[in-house]
Amino acid sequence: MVTGKMVQSHDRYQLPRDFEGFGIDSHNCQWPNKARIAVSFVLNYEEGGERSILEGDAHSEPYLWEKGSSGGHREGARYLNAEQDFEYGSRVGVWRLMRLFREFGWKITIYAVARAMELNPRFGEYCVKEAGHEIANHGLRWLDFWDLPLEKDRQYVKDSCNKLKKLTGEFPVGVYFGRSTPNTPGMLPEIYKAMHKEQGTPKLLYSSECYNDDVPYWVDLPYEKDLPDSEKEGMLLVPYSYDTNDGKFHMAPGFTSSAGQLYTQYLISTFDCLYRESGKMMNIPLHSRITGKAGRSEALREFCEYISKKEGVWVTTRKEIAKHYRGKFPYKPGSRTGGAS
Repeated sequence: MVTGKMVQSHDRYQLPRDFEGFGIDSHNCQWPNKARIAVSFVLNYEEGGERSILEGDAHSEPYLWEKGSSGGHREGARYLNAEQDFEYGSRVGVWRLMRLFREFGWKITIYAVARAMELNPRFGEYCVKEAGHEIANHGLRWLDFWDLPLEKDRQYVKDSCNKLKKLTGEFPVGVYFGRSTPNTPGMLPEIYKAMHKEQGTPKLLYSSECYNDDVPYWVDLPYEKDLPDSEKEGMLLVPYSYDTNDGKFHMAPGFTSSAGQLYTQYLISTFDCLYRESGKMMNIPLHSRITGKAGRSEALREFCEYISKKEGVWVTTRKEIAKHYRGKFPYKPGSRTGGAS
């Protein structure tokens, strides 16, 4: 890729593409207590970490707010409309969503941007000390860093982990950037392992830098290929998704799915299919400034009420999903399902 800067992909960190998956019989994750499905609500907490003149950027954030692509931006000047839509997410929307999950007694995963957590310390305190939600690493700020050279890329991961630990009290064992270099996803286990040796922090439990399945799976790491199998650790991927993401409200044509369904309908249809197949996981990606708005939160509530009445539904954090999968299907080089057949 060349857009003014050359991005260098290092073979050591390039994960191969996989077009085969698990085949016609798919894969049953054998969730705890014979649950038929694991449901992962993920709150992307980005408000305050987006582009802003006050943060030294060229303009305010033009992406994923109420005016969407039509909102534009003001080059070199603050755009208060955009700023305040993001502020709604941290001032109001996030607490509306927290009340919703408290009502149902569910723990969720927070994809936490460090700068956003820094600007709303009460939210981080609530998540960790009161609600028991998971803090996962979503970056220092909500910005692309696709062009970082290797050492700066490595330092970015370390800095974001350490800052989130400082701000929230929880060291993130899961990662989803979504805006990284081509090297970052394959580097994560190595970076975490180095931090573990240097600082005594936990190793990487999982990465969600993938969108290509409905179940977790293992990948072999290119830089471990010459090691004895007993020394290989691999990397566990817990897939994320775009199709159920509330960000589609701010993308053309809005949340009218390609199946002609509205938000709640599409979530329910997705759930019903995965529930029937059994052994799968479902992602529900959220944003405080989007689903935290009153009308959309009611649509989300309708979905929550629907699944709460079903038997065998495990609503949990991605950390718990990863811990279960590691315990049930430990890593085995060359196998997507670890020790499973």
